[in-house]
Amino acid sequence: LAAHVVDLPTRDAQGRLAMTPVLIPRAADVTAGYLPLTPANLLTQAFKFLGERYGWGHRYNGRDCSGFVSEVLRSFGLVLPRNTSAQSRSPGLDGVALGPDTGHDERLRVLGESEVGDLLFLPGHVMMVIGRVDDDPWVIHDTAGISLLGEDGALQHYPLNGVVVTPLLPLVADATTATVDRLTAIRWIRP
Repeated sequence: LAAHVVDLPTRDAQGRLAMTPVLIPRAADVTAGYLPLTPANLLTQAFKFLGERYGWGHRYNGRDCSGFVSEVLRSFGLVLPRNTSAQSRSPGLDGVALGPDTGHDERLRVLGESEVGDLLFLPGHVMMVIGRVDDDPWVIHDTAGISLLGEDGALQHYPLNGVVVTPLLPLVADATTATVDRLTAIRWIRP
């Protein structure tokens, strides 16, 4: 067969749910069932969203950070709660909680054990680890923007409004707080 037959939910003339068979070419980016949970597949699925517009609460035909990671992980059969707070505490994911008493060095140590696909949570935001450059973690996330300290030490905000790849360690929450020091949890996404 040259195509998959799938049932597409539609509405009938009275506005009720109906299923309409449609054809999807076998060469299209689809699979029967869930994808195998591998680092390569995690990266492939995440990078499909690269550059897509940010939309808090799925506004502007976009998605936000929690929607982004939810949609990536759904292709592996992993269903997460809708918001970052619930995702960070999800009983379906192993990981480690980081409290206000967790020091900077301990955060870096735990972060050093993260692998491709692991989720990093801070209040109101989630990022996915994609690897390391010179042992420093890089992440992909759907964000309105990031903040960094400039050469002069002044806080610089960069609006991004989309799915982007950034290094983690240079990111700051404010002029005195590194983003890594605001992490509340790391949840492991492992095969």
